Amino acid sequence: MRTISKTLMIIGIMGAFVSCKSSFDATETMELRDNREAVYQEIISNPAQLNEFMELALQDDGARMTIMKNHIQMMESAEMKGMMQSNPDMKEMMRSHMQKMMEENPEMREKMHSLMMEKMMNNPDGRKMLMKKMDDHMEMKKEMMGMVMEKLMSNPEMKEKMMKKMMENPEMMEQMKSKMKEKNSDSGK
Repeated sequence: MRTISKTLMIIGIMGAFVSCKSSFDATETMELRDNREAVYQEIISNPAQLNEFMELALQDDGARMTIMKNHIQMMESAEMKGMMQSNPDMKEMMRSHMQKMMEENPEMREKMHSLMMEKMMNNPDGRKMLMKKMDDHMEMKKEMMGMVMEKLMSNPEMKEKMMKKMMENPEMMEQMKSKMKEKNSDSGK
């Protein structure tokens, strides 16, 4: 009888140890909205954890692109523009921080540049602003035209679209002709 009680006691203790083993499954935990929100709240309420999370996120290309896109959207929001106008120090700090990040990471600079260009080209006001800046800065104009020509040469479909647009828009066609004449007269000097 004593052996049986010892055996049962050992089995009971072993069972307690096995049943107390905790296992954590992140995917399962994150499926529930309440759990996700609790995890997010815990991260954002602790600056050290938030910094650690941001460092990890910036190491992943997909996450970095998402952060950059969200950053651009946030900067363009009316709320942020109002806050920036009323606080020039913050505006300068944000600008210098962004410039520093782009200087340190050429890949980020290139991606940010392409995101901004895409956004400007899709917006008529953005295109006009870009064209005005190009007219004001010859170096920028040369660089931009070089990029456009490179893209046109490497992408026949894009070249075809551009030619079609020029044929449909007489004003654009005239501008291109005058630019070509201007370029030819400059090269003849």
